[in-house]
Amino acid sequence: MTKFQVHILLLGTIILGTWSCSAKGPEIASRSSEDGVATDPVKTPVATTDNLPKTRVPNRPANENGVVFLAEYHHIRDGKSTMERSPKAFRKDLERLYKLGFRPINVTEYLSGDYKLPPGASPVVLTFDDANPSQVRFLEDGTLDPDCGLGILKAFSEVHPDFPPKAVFFVLPELWGQPAHRDKKVELIKGWGGEIANHTITHSNLGKLPDEKVKEEIGGPFELLARYDGNPEYLALPLGIAPKNKSLLAGFKQGRKDIELKAVFLVGANPAPTAQSDKFDAKRIPRIQACEGLMGLDYWLDQLEDGKVGPYVAP
Repeated sequence: MTKFQVHILLLGTIILGTWSCSAKGPEIASRSSEDGVATDPVKTPVATTDNLPKTRVPNRPANENGVVFLAEYHHIRDGKSTMERSPKAFRKDLERLYKLGFRPINVTEYLSGDYKLPPGASPVVLTFDDANPSQVRFLEDGTLDPDCGLGILKAFSEVHPDFPPKAVFFVLPELWGQPAHRDKKVELIKGWGGEIANHTITHSNLGKLPDEKVKEEIGGPFELLARYDGNPEYLALPLGIAPKNKSLLAGFKQGRKDIELKAVFLVGANPAPTAQSDKFDAKRIPRIQACEGLMGLDYWLDQLEDGKVGPYVAP
């Protein structure tokens, strides 16, 4: 049984509920290196804006009761597991999402309902778990690796300015490696409209931990992400497993600090309702794992094209 299948079983019953313009950032190089160290600092990006004309995405009637796709990525590299999406496949995902009328938003926008979409567009939240090096990587010459996740997204955005390089990274303390350039990586993500959020400290199975250990795992990133003005109040559950004491997801005290979670995200397995829907549960927000097979991203995009699932479409 694959890890993805385990996640599906853990989730139980599947519920079918249900732009901004970026300034040109760092030069994107034409070669890659897994552990390259930047010697020339990358320019701090200018924050994304909403100044592009919001031309209607054609042939898409409004549907404010539709579902939202939250795509979940791990490694952006060649491989056969459901945790790996090749650079080629990721580029194909972006092309398909774009042609189907999707445009990226972040978690804050998703929760608020203020999507800032052109008329006729659908929101997609691009999420990356675990802070793997293949997601955000610099080369030795200081350029952004064109085959890392953020490099691919930025290059696609330059060709399609109405598809901002906006993504949400649920991180572990390693923060993609290359510690000397950690701050610059965060600047790129946030400057392009993305967010840095909580994936615990050690990626442990919270369902097997006592309450105090759960508090350490969830509460630790609040201090870690404070220096980056991150969003530790958004938590992606490791393995998609909640703690036995689910009241901890509502909030708890850790020393003198009040820890409060505004949104908790699962692993898999279907589109999510809008945050304004009566079906929305802020402590159980489903995502779609970017993989082939049942309940993967390819499956759900096929379902959409076959008219079996209706996405939110901006009026």
